[in-house]
Amino acid sequence: MICRGINMRGLLVSTSLVSLLVAAPAIAQQTAGSQVPPPADSQTSAPDPVDPSQAAPESQSADIVVTGFRAALNNALNQKRNETAAIDSIVAEDIGKFPDSNLAESMQRIPGVALSRGDGGEGRNISVRGLGSQFTRVRINGMEGVSQVSGSDIRGGVATGRSFDFVTFPTEIFSALSVRKTLSADVEEGSLGATVDLRAPKPFDQRKDFVLTGTARGIYNDISKEADPRLSALVSKKFGDTFGILGSIAYSKRHIDEYAYSAVDVVPTTVYGQAQPAGTANAGVIFPFCTPVGYSFRGGAATNPVSGYTQPNGTPIGADANNCSTGNPRTSTAAAYDYIMSRTGVNGRPGGGVFLPRLPRPVKSSQEQQRLAGTLTLQWKPSDDTDISLDGLYSRFKVDRLDNYFDARSFGRAISNNGQPLTSVREIEVDDNGSLIHGLFDGVDLRSEMQKEKFTSTYRQVNLNLDHRFSDTVRISGLAGINQSRLDVDRLQVAIDSNDTRNFSIDFRDNPDIPKIGYGIDTTNAALFQFGPPLANGDQRGQLSNLIRRNTITSKTFELNGEWEAAPDFTLQVGGQYRTNKYTARERQLATNTPLALPAGVTVSSFTTVTSGVGGNLDGLLQDFVTIDPDKFRDAVGLDNYVYCSIECAKGTYGGVYEKYGSGYAMVKFNTANSLPFALRGDAGVRYVHTSLDTYGPITSAAPAGSLYPSRFVISEVSRSYEDWLPSANLALDVTPELIARASVARVMSRPSYGQLIPAGSANLVIQTASFSNPFLEPIRANTFDAALEWYFAKGSLISLAYFYKNIESYIQTTSQSVAFQDIGLPLTLLNGTQLRPTDLFTVQRSNNTQGGPLRGFEVNVQLPFTFLPGALRNFGALANFTRVRSNINYVISPTLSRTAPLVGLSPETASGTLYYEDDKFSIRSTVNYRAAFLTAVPSGSVDADSTSNASSIFVDASASYNLNEHIKLIAEVSNITNETNRLTVDTTRNDPLYTAYFGRTYALAVNFQF
Repeated sequence: MICRGINMRGLLVSTSLVSLLVAAPAIAQQTAGSQVPPPADSQTSAPDPVDPSQAAPESQSADIVVTGFRAALNNALNQKRNETAAIDSIVAEDIGKFPDSNLAESMQRIPGVALSRGDGGEGRNISVRGLGSQFTRVRINGMEGVSQVSGSDIRGGVATGRSFDFVTFPTEIFSALSVRKTLSADVEEGSLGATVDLRAPKPFDQRKDFVLTGTARGIYNDISKEADPRLSALVSKKFGDTFGILGSIAYSKRHIDEYAYSAVDVVPTTVYGQAQPAGTANAGVIFPFCTPVGYSFRGGAATNPVSGYTQPNGTPIGADANNCSTGNPRTSTAAAYDYIMSRTGVNGRPGGGVFLPRLPRPVKSSQEQQRLAGTLTLQWKPSDDTDISLDGLYSRFKVDRLDNYFDARSFGRAISNNGQPLTSVREIEVDDNGSLIHGLFDGVDLRSEMQKEKFTSTYRQVNLNLDHRFSDTVRISGLAGINQSRLDVDRLQVAIDSNDTRNFSIDFRDNPDIPKIGYGIDTTNAALFQFGPPLANGDQRGQLSNLIRRNTITSKTFELNGEWEAAPDFTLQVGGQYRTNKYTARERQLATNTPLALPAGVTVSSFTTVTSGVGGNLDGLLQDFVTIDPDKFRDAVGLDNYVYCSIECAKGTYGGVYEKYGSGYAMVKFNTANSLPFALRGDAGVRYVHTSLDTYGPITSAAPAGSLYPSRFVISEVSRSYEDWLPSANLALDVTPELIARASVARVMSRPSYGQLIPAGSANLVIQTASFSNPFLEPIRANTFDAALEWYFAKGSLISLAYFYKNIESYIQTTSQSVAFQDIGLPLTLLNGTQLRPTDLFTVQRSNNTQGGPLRGFEVNVQLPFTFLPGALRNFGALANFTRVRSNINYVISPTLSRTAPLVGLSPETASGTLYYEDDKFSIRSTVNYRAAFLTAVPSGSVDADSTSNASSIFVDASASYNLNEHIKLIAEVSNITNETNRLTVDTTRNDPLYTAYFGRTYALAVNFQF
């Protein structure tokens, strides 16, 4: 299906676009004798922000108003033209109707903006000119906001940063957004990439005294095969000329099914192998698998595991000359074993040149999403000089997700868990880079794993806005507000094991992204699986973990600005701001992650079911499998009676960051149009900001004698402060009435994520990793330069070319190195009850400030209504943009190794194209978005792999609408027409498949009414 999908992609893309042109003759007949007038004059200044109903009248007739998609484009173009900074905007097509179903997806049409997709392929966050979401600030009604979500580990896990997840907000509650790519002194600091402003509608934005509008959608996905509702309504009322009230509400429910292949990691066979003991012929040589009977290497006898091997507790595993372990005979072939040992790879060790997926597995992820959001605005305008408004906004994003996996665990287990060294290899083939082509193994441990997660992301905001003009030359404006983002997560993970299975095969020959896997057993038979505590010999019999977490971010903002027009077209602006951000993270976990023995009368069959649909949605390459039913499991084992703990048992997290920002700025704004022979507009100023922070977090330490648990958290506290001077200037020169030249310079900064600042250190004993944060991290700082030419060659038309350069002085990286657990700095008591030794190696990750590097690129943007064509063809139009970015960051791979590579999250090329048709009755458009492959992590976190990457993608969407009359409109939409996948790979040379997911096409039918 994948190959077929690739072959069909070009056809489907072409069809979606060409269909617009094919419709032209019929539309021409339908609209013969009536033509849509050309768009509003591009020099007409649009109010900021703009409602589409206020589009400028056409010169041909004062009674005709351009509405819909074309009007939204015109208003956005007018705003761009009149700004001095580099700002692109999108405004609602109609009252209460944003042009796309997702805010992030709307922004794809803006040059330089690339979209990252989350669950179900929905737009989650953006990068701007190569800088990822962590460098993009979002303001809602003038206040900085952060929205938080949780996701699978492949999508970042529980959010701990400053990124904004657009998936949490419906578009219907906003009327406009803008992306500010260059900064002015009056815009608060914190953005290295861009500042995105989201604005909810206000009563006096509306042309009419009373407005009532609503939309009802039915949404269907061809994988989940569920029909879901999406509803919205807006009502606005003005009472005379001085007071108005507006309220909006939006609700949606969505079912998502996603099918994927996941490797979790790809590592050389030496990682989980075992070194031959001292005094043997091959002492120190790591042997990855169970050796064949009578095997010799380099002329010396080699037996792995060695006969009589015991776990650290003294329990033998049953290894002898003929068996890898009890009941698990040695079936490796000498040819296959020699094949592996002959490939040394970059680490120089035998077997180091063969790379296997650590946990090859199918994935089925099912979730139910519910979004509820609303706004309420009271606006008082006692005169033309005074505008006071109170804005309230609420959003709740609720997700119930069930992820099911079926792992081959042996390739990710050391001998302490009776893993890879107890597995026999009968056949194997790799390519020249060491990537697996196919293999056949015995003694493979299989695991069915369930992750049930419920999370709720809630956002609340209230802010008071004041704008008053004392005279024609003096004006003040201010804002006071508070918002809170809260994320509640409850995640349960349960696994059951079937150990030492035979005839396990994995084969990439039919498909390079998704292997065909044979398990050698009936994967739907629950009787073949076990759940309970591990055996003394190291055999695993399942897994259990549960975390309950709450992250809260509370922000308060007080801002006051003053303007004085000292001379005609020369204004002095000053202002100050005081903000606080308080981030807290609290997490409790089960006191023990060791599965307990099942109650009497309870078997694995008592709490399992079968995950279906895997084979049908992944080309039959992977199989359906037995899985845990979370509700049955909770009841069967009495999970609600289990003990949870945090500080007292060194589990979960307990930390926070309290930041205080005090800032002030001075800026001049000028326009020489009336004083000099040329029209030069601009602003220049400087912003000063002082940042102080108090942070605290958990460090794992040994518990005092007599404690219930062997380890506990000790809370570490750190306080510090720093300051920044941030000058900036923006210039716009009207070379001719149609041609504008722009230039901007600025110094910018972006603060570390909250999770990086909490002083914490912990270890994951299951996968043998440890991580440490760093409260002394400095912000990422950069000097920026932008230049652009914009040609408004016709009404509603634009061709622009922009160049941008950022000298990123510093960067924040997570560096990793292999360290024996006894040297990490965590107490050895953490190993109590495990099969790990103090000398076992752990991958230790730490956050550090490192050297940055340059980033440069250009973007091209075209907006062209086809008003120069005859008849109905004049109702067509097109948008297109292309961005090319290059960067060089020096990444620290290890204490002795570094690598120069592009910035993480940076796609070297992005492009978007939209073709549309619109007349007074009918509208249709199709959009194609391309994003080149980009790095997701450097170093990768994998052994002997330089990075992980997200593969390139092309997404095609389309929508159409028909006005039954002036009050009712019918709408049809389809997204991901080509059934594009999300693909992740590891290592830029090997490009081993890490994750390949299908989420299907989504269709929507809607009716919109407006009075």
